[in-house]
Amino acid sequence: MRRIFVALSVAASLHATTLNELFDALKQHSVTKVDEMQVQNAKVAKETVRSKLYPKIDLFAKYDHYSDPTGMVPVPPNTLFPMIQDQSIAQPFSRNVLREGASFSMPLFVKSIYTLGEKAEAMHKSAEAKKKINLIKNEALIVGANANLLYLTQLEKSLSTKERSLRETQKTLKIKVENGRTPESALYKIDDALNQINITKNAIALQKEQVVSSIRTLTGITLKEPVKMPEASVAINTQKVRSLEPLELKLQAQLREMQAKKERLYPSVVAYGNYSFSQAKAYNNDKHVHEKYGNIGVVLNLPLFAMDDYKEIQKAKVEYKKEEIQLQKQKDELLSKAQMLQNSLPLLENSIKLSKKSIENKKRLLEIAKVNYNSGRLSTEEYLRYEDEQVSAKAALYKAKAQKWQTLMQLCVIYGNNIEEIIQ
Repeated sequence: MRRIFVALSVAASLHATTLNELFDALKQHSVTKVDEMQVQNAKVAKETVRSKLYPKIDLFAKYDHYSDPTGMVPVPPNTLFPMIQDQSIAQPFSRNVLREGASFSMPLFVKSIYTLGEKAEAMHKSAEAKKKINLIKNEALIVGANANLLYLTQLEKSLSTKERSLRETQKTLKIKVENGRTPESALYKIDDALNQINITKNAIALQKEQVVSSIRTLTGITLKEPVKMPEASVAINTQKVRSLEPLELKLQAQLREMQAKKERLYPSVVAYGNYSFSQAKAYNNDKHVHEKYGNIGVVLNLPLFAMDDYKEIQKAKVEYKKEEIQLQKQKDELLSKAQMLQNSLPLLENSIKLSKKSIENKKRLLEIAKVNYNSGRLSTEEYLRYEDEQVSAKAALYKAKAQKWQTLMQLCVIYGNNIEEIIQ
């Protein structure tokens, strides 16, 4: 029973009837999980930098062998003199010393660590912004592909309508040919027109398979039919080019990195400490001796000359300026593209209106052409031209609708609009 349930669950996940189902599948697909792992990686990097502010504590155990007797711990003169006078006292000197203990260090003030933390925070935000933009991009690809699938499906239906019309004409024409009222060549022309429809349908089927494959790549779902979509009347928020937000945050991170390299030349204050318990045989009488010794302190480091650091700072400045110019270049290109897309929307809307009117006219003209053809006042070539023109008018309408959706989706990506909210 469990296997049957799993099989049914998998089968259910391979079908979708709404865009929201496709969007939900996208969020669970590997293409989105890759971006989520990048966010997690950036989060770990941020926590790694912050961890440098915590104390570092080590336990140790070591064995030292010296060529000459060596002091286990520093011995003050007042303590050492009685040992020299009385050799029965074990002196803390030996060739073999076993030491155990602990040491710690902790930065009290290292300015570059705080700045590197700000850099890691910016990179984390950049990864999150990139994940969001990539999700919008993929949702836009799904909507655009589905719009294209709708266009191809509707075009296929219009070709089927044309095929039915031609087959009705073919039946009437056969009777006329049999009665000698029409030359047999007319049948060949109709038959060729039907063959051309099948060739076009086959080409459309190939295009549909490519579109379905692109949706399957993003969602894991194989569409049998395009999902329904509302009319393409979407209000785009154009206040900010949000698609550049990941790069803007990354540029901020580079600025922090440049500052951190400068701050490596600042003074730093580090606390440190050490405690050890040493054991050995005293060199003077071979008695077992053990000593405890510890210290704690603060060190101030002030770099005076570090040529490699100066070069790293210069390199960071060049890289920052390069990325800043590149970002401005991309922004100019996107704004130019967005302007073009916005200007094309009313043109596409006008194309849709004109195509609808053209379809009505072509429909009436085809009806008249059929009457004239059946009465012998119109040649086969002229009649077929009217059939072709009606299909062409429908194709123009379906294509304009698909282009309008694709244009809107490109604008959504550029300005970072939430596609799921827009298409509700």
